[in-house]
Amino acid sequence: MPDPARIDAILRRAPVLPVISIDRIDDAEPLARALVAGGLPVLEVTLRSAVALAAIERMSQVPGAIVGAGTVLTPADLDAVARAGALFAISPGATPRMYQAAAQHSLPWLPAIATASELMLGLEHGYERFKFFPAESSGGIAALKSFAGPFARARFCPTGGIDAAKSRLYRALPNVITVGGSWMVAAALMERGDFAAVERLARESLCD
Repeated sequence: MPDPARIDAILRRAPVLPVISIDRIDDAEPLARALVAGGLPVLEVTLRSAVALAAIERMSQVPGAIVGAGTVLTPADLDAVARAGALFAISPGATPRMYQAAAQHSLPWLPAIATASELMLGLEHGYERFKFFPAESSGGIAALKSFAGPFARARFCPTGGIDAAKSRLYRALPNVITVGGSWMVAAALMERGDFAAVERLARESLCD
């Protein structure tokens, strides 16, 4: 059975989880250093680029960085990110095949749900921790408040359409562990290599 304490121990390390897409491998180390320095050590590197696995390897070498993988779509992805050194994996959804693979894998996995039925399926598989995605277009804060009654054990990492201001509102919910977002690693900042701005935005994310 999945152990909620394993993923909790990771996600509770910071109130915000940067959702990262890296196109240039040379950005990996300075980006990780900037985020860790800004107080956001838990990093989700999405498998959306050709250098994602290499980026996980490099970022994992940065002191203080707790690096995981996002956009994990298949059991093969789960194996690949584990080999790259990821400490956790996150998917944008969940399938019976992924639930089966994760049950046989040592890597902590966070499945995603968007509806009550998907949440019930996850609970049937023994999970109590979920990514809520896409958060804003799936009902946002109102949906999470509604889930709290019938699904009291479930806790969430809402991600999708959330900016700095909205993240504070999500974080106030008792069934939210952390909030996923990419405003502190926006494409324009990455294109310029403005890691000082990344660190500043990361630090500001810690403010209530």
